[in-house]
Amino acid sequence: MITARFKKYILNFKKPSGTSRGVLHTKETFFIILQKEEKTGIGECGLFRGLSIDDIPEYETKLAWVCDNIHLGLTSLLLKSQNFPSIQFGLEQAFLSLKGKDTFELFSSDFTKSKATIPINGLIWMGDKGFMKKQISEKLQTGFTTIKLKIGAIDFKTEINLIKNIRNEFSKEEIELRVDANGAFSPKDALNKLEELADLGIHSIEQPIKAGQTKEMANLCKTTPLPIALDEELIGIFDLEKKQELLEQIKPQYIILKPSLVGGIKGTNEWINLAHKMNIGWWITSALESNIGLNAIAQYTYQLGVNMPQGLGTGELFTNNFESPLQVKNGNLQYDNTISWDIENLDINFL
Repeated sequence: MITARFKKYILNFKKPSGTSRGVLHTKETFFIILQKEEKTGIGECGLFRGLSIDDIPEYETKLAWVCDNIHLGLTSLLLKSQNFPSIQFGLEQAFLSLKGKDTFELFSSDFTKSKATIPINGLIWMGDKGFMKKQISEKLQTGFTTIKLKIGAIDFKTEINLIKNIRNEFSKEEIELRVDANGAFSPKDALNKLEELADLGIHSIEQPIKAGQTKEMANLCKTTPLPIALDEELIGIFDLEKKQELLEQIKPQYIILKPSLVGGIKGTNEWINLAHKMNIGWWITSALESNIGLNAIAQYTYQLGVNMPQGLGTGELFTNNFESPLQVKNGNLQYDNTISWDIENLDINFL
């Protein structure tokens, strides 16, 4: 018999992290812990306040219901948790964890055997010019060749100048630059801004305008001088036909997939299958999970056979993250088996 419980955990940022939705100091997350005889399974439900579709008052009530009804099995629980994508992903992780030889090896591969790495982008958080410039310098010094800048929090001219400074030193062949506007542009001036960015050899831009403006986004994707990647646009769409309808209407160049926000492995696989059929590019991004959730995303991502940089480098942001084999080195995420997991902060005395 399987028993289940959940635990809430607050992650503390080392430095306040700026997005177009404000500055983050803490990040709330939840863990589903399964027990079957001597075996334990653990999965992270990476709720993202203000962004997740399941950021509702009933969230913990639903988690409690899931734990009380764990006997229903994964397939049934996923179906009954359709409007709670982060809980779906936590359940998938916990059942994989329970089934595996090792609590934290969900997908055995060369990645988990420390024989292969995953290329990732270095993330630059929003802030004043000096703060952003310092981050850029640090990322370049530590071997990143793909950098993603969050833009939209300070004035656009300053952001353009920051990017120009990078381009004055590094060509697009040397450093790939991605930008994420988090919906900060208005439909009226978005195209002009995209043209300015395109002149600087930008790889792509995530979510230039706010989600839900399907017609305007479709027009942008049709006329854009640089590739557009949908991100927030995908949140809250669970029906397969509606997913296909959205992609057919907008015809983006890329989609960004955050398993915690789009229904875990099952939901992400659906988006990927549609993207392949429609020749739409994609990559996978974490959503400020702890190392437990990041571990699951990384292992899942590696076995998809990716070769372009993914957005999986957020594990170093927190003061109270869990010690894990996940390490960032020379712009790659690796699983270093010489480092053990330490999850004492979770007070799981039977692990």
